[in-house]
Amino acid sequence: MDSFQHAVIILAAGLGKRMRSTKPKVLHELQHQPMIHYILNVARKLVSNNIYVVVGYQADLVKTEIQKFAQVTFVLQKHQLGTGHAVQCVLPVLNSEISQVIILCGDTPLIKYQTLQYFMSFHTANQNDISLLVTQVENPTGYGRILFNEQNELIDIVEESDADQNQKKINIINTGIYAVNRTVLDRLLHKIDQKNAQNEFYLTDIIRNGKKDNLRIGTVMGNDPIEIMGINSIEDLQHIEQMLCQRGIKLLDFDSLQQL
Repeated sequence: MDSFQHAVIILAAGLGKRMRSTKPKVLHELQHQPMIHYILNVARKLVSNNIYVVVGYQADLVKTEIQKFAQVTFVLQKHQLGTGHAVQCVLPVLNSEISQVIILCGDTPLIKYQTLQYFMSFHTANQNDISLLVTQVENPTGYGRILFNEQNELIDIVEESDADQNQKKINIINTGIYAVNRTVLDRLLHKIDQKNAQNEFYLTDIIRNGKKDNLRIGTVMGNDPIEIMGINSIEDLQHIEQMLCQRGIKLLDFDSLQQL
């Protein structure tokens, strides 16, 4: 992968209301490190320098912590209007040489470098306009559901709050990890709106709009749903901490990441 033409955008602007804390979600600690550190660690291996972190809630605090660990470009999302809006904030400051954008979430600390490396190889080898990492889970509650047509082509992502009863039974879910051609991303983000249950700009809408434009869209099925476990509550954090302890895994040790 040509890291000079690729950028990583990390979404890290939210408070995380379900954490029941005034601390920014991405600064909650896992194995004595803020969870954002693990995403940064993987991002640095992917692209070296072109890392953009979207900050919002207690932005200065998040910046200070990240600067102890990595050199990144910070982008302020002044008003948290959704994931699509967060990425929109980055595009004006994106290095002009960037041709492909990888989008990650700051609250999924278990994602492995090897998985993302394969994902990007798939994206570029197939010359996709958009690629999405998906996975199958036993309990899809809380995640966006993946909709395929009869030809097994990805046509849409439906958020939990907008899903009907049949869609909620779908157990193939959106991991929130995208690879998108930079020009395509810019065009599609200008088409999204807030007509949804959350009244937010959903990044997921680029799939539906991309399909309408007959763009080349592909999916990679993640082998291990554990990797994309999002941390949305203290209970989630405690569960993951306990799981890692039981398996003897230390996240900053890349050899042990293979054991996830």
